[in-house]
Amino acid sequence: MQDPIKILGVPVHAMTMQEAVKTLEERMLAKEQTFVVTANAEIIMMCQENAEYKKIICEDAELVLPDGAGAVWAGRHLGYKVPERVAGFDLYNELLDLSAHKGYKAYFFGGSPGVAEAAKAKSEELYPGVQVVGCHNGYFKDEDVPQIIADINASGADMLFVALGAPKQEKWLVAHRAELNAKILMGIGGFDVLAGKMERAPKWMQDASLEWAFRLYKQPSRFMRMMALPKFVIKVMASKF
Repeated sequence: MQDPIKILGVPVHAMTMQEAVKTLEERMLAKEQTFVVTANAEIIMMCQENAEYKKIICEDAELVLPDGAGAVWAGRHLGYKVPERVAGFDLYNELLDLSAHKGYKAYFFGGSPGVAEAAKAKSEELYPGVQVVGCHNGYFKDEDVPQIIADINASGADMLFVALGAPKQEKWLVAHRAELNAKILMGIGGFDVLAGKMERAPKWMQDASLEWAFRLYKQPSRFMRMMALPKFVIKVMASKF
């Protein structure tokens, strides 16, 4: 695996989508567990403000990918070659497609009751042959965790997708990765888009790096979270000097 670049002290692997999928499959076949994080500007800024979270991303994740126009811009602005963004939702779909063609098994953990199951049904429609071997919603107590882990392991899942929201999902995966048999561990934004519960930005907005604006239009409550973006730009520009 290539050496990562650094964006505000956070290691980011500047890969294409296909390189990321190939790397994950090779590591899975070699029985190497991979904790993968798709890092957008918000996650990188979270690392600046939360030392525990930064340690998780910098030291525990084997693969950190540039999710979002902000991360790609930052890498290029700092003089690195960053071929493209590797959006978490797109990587999730690429891995489901891989499952359909190669017989790998996936497990969906997180989201509101019924959403993971709806995403499972939609993935089976989009990717005939995909094997989503289990689902569990994100509403649980600490005492439920051993049974959840037992269910995931009993399913034989090769890939575990966790939608508990950042930083909770990354903290959960790091805390329990030694108990998990799945070889790809990945936190994702949620199952809502695949399940049809939430609309994704049109393709032209994605291509124009305006997906953030669409999210803000659809969810005005994200305004305060979006304030991380201008802070991120200022920090990146300052770090160059």
